[in-house]
Amino acid sequence: MRYVPLRVVTVRKGGGDEVDAAVDAYAERCRRYAPFDEKYVKSNPKNAREPERQREHEGERVMKIIRPRDYVVVLDERGREASSEDFADLVAKIGEGGHERGVFVLGGPFGHGSEVVKRANESVRLSKMVLNHRVARLVLAEAMYRAHTILRGEPYHH
Repeated sequence: MRYVPLRVVTVRKGGGDEVDAAVDAYAERCRRYAPFDEKYVKSNPKNAREPERQREHEGERVMKIIRPRDYVVVLDERGREASSEDFADLVAKIGEGGHERGVFVLGGPFGHGSEVVKRANESVRLSKMVLNHRVARLVLAEAMYRAHTILRGEPYHH
């Protein structure tokens, strides 16, 4: 198993100290297995009134963070459903596929910009329910940690 760095890119306004602390705890656990970091893109960076323009402006900022050899996964309510084991298989596939990094993108309130969607290698949903961005970020961080423990055969996942 080849572990590659994982990055979470989140479109957000900020705030949520209690969620930040929980995500940081899972991020630190993930770093036991591979480099892990987060990058933030400001929600609605140009104060657009129309949702489509807001989404595109956010997407432009997200695209500046993505590198050519990254494996990009957009988190989207319309993406494919994945069990914990499926998610672990995805993390393994990224490592085995010769990619530089795995980049997981949480879009803004109106979704992902068209360029981000085109660039994505795949789309995954974290839940059948729509999750707010803070909760989705926490669920994603925990899923990444769980994926590593599954791949290593460690007892966290029963």
